[in-house]
Amino acid sequence: MKSLWTSARFLAILVAGGSAFAGDAPPFLAWEGRTMGTTYLVKIAGVAPDDALAAELRAAVEARFDELNRQMSNYRPDSELSRFNASPSLEPFPVSAEFTRVVRHALALSRDSHGAFDPTMEPLVDLWGFGPAGSRADPPADAEIEAARAQCGAGHLTVSPGDALQKDLPGLRLDLGGIAKGYGADVAAQVLRDRGYSNVFVSVCGEIVAWGTNPEGNPWQVGIERPIQDLPRGADHIAVVPLSGRALSTSGDTYNYFLDAEGTIYSHIVDPATGRPIRHQLASVTVIGPSGLVADGLATALYVMGPERGLEWIEARPDYAALFIVRTGPEEFRLVASSRFAAFEPLP
Repeated sequence: MKSLWTSARFLAILVAGGSAFAGDAPPFLAWEGRTMGTTYLVKIAGVAPDDALAAELRAAVEARFDELNRQMSNYRPDSELSRFNASPSLEPFPVSAEFTRVVRHALALSRDSHGAFDPTMEPLVDLWGFGPAGSRADPPADAEIEAARAQCGAGHLTVSPGDALQKDLPGLRLDLGGIAKGYGADVAAQVLRDRGYSNVFVSVCGEIVAWGTNPEGNPWQVGIERPIQDLPRGADHIAVVPLSGRALSTSGDTYNYFLDAEGTIYSHIVDPATGRPIRHQLASVTVIGPSGLVADGLATALYVMGPERGLEWIEARPDYAALFIVRTGPEEFRLVASSRFAAFEPLP
């Protein structure tokens, strides 16, 4: 069942460090599963394949995923997020402490990005056919867009003391699709690290967190896909990034979009400033950051900003690096890397 969030991501995938499940030497433990309406992958280097151990660890990871769904899914009507969205009350709405931590980060990023990231875009995301209401074949009317925009805005949401959310618009609704999968990768990696595993790779729909080394003793190698629509996933990589002690997230328009009757492409990433899908020539942006939560949100924000404004923004922040892939033709691209991207050293 599709269970969480609307923003399916253009995938960055593992390309080295052991081939998936072929029993290569040196050994590693790995499994795949489904969560948050998408797939996830876990690899643990230096641990021999063991069905019983894999089942035990998988159960622990998926228990945490289930808890995140219970809190923050907008596809589960009984989740805390869905109940908050459905409530017209302007009074504080109690939620879990973990939920409020994610929302606090989302609101801080909204302020820091001058609104390029906005966690209250659910009315617009739904209107454009990328939310729980289902897909559409044609763009909405201008009046519908403006009506939905009037119900959005991070400035209308606050986190009250005692772990409660409070809105000052009855129709305000949260959508954490641009940030929560990265947080899910953080959570899964932490489950494994708490159990003493130091060489860990986790991907949740391409939101990647990596620690330690791959089975060959090198940083985990992550391929960034060439952003060509309808190209099979994993068929071609435009760059390969070594990753350890950090997170990587890619956002773009390659896989989640719809075409209207005239063949116009509408991306799932909606610009908070216009209420309409992004139309610039940026095909994707990949961010390296200290955590999945951070990298996931930044990838969305930088994609909204576009390559020029996004590059200026990221250069002013030494803890992050970014690679912008700009379309120059139907299947031609220009790569624009921040000054720290190529030299970003993996952490032990």
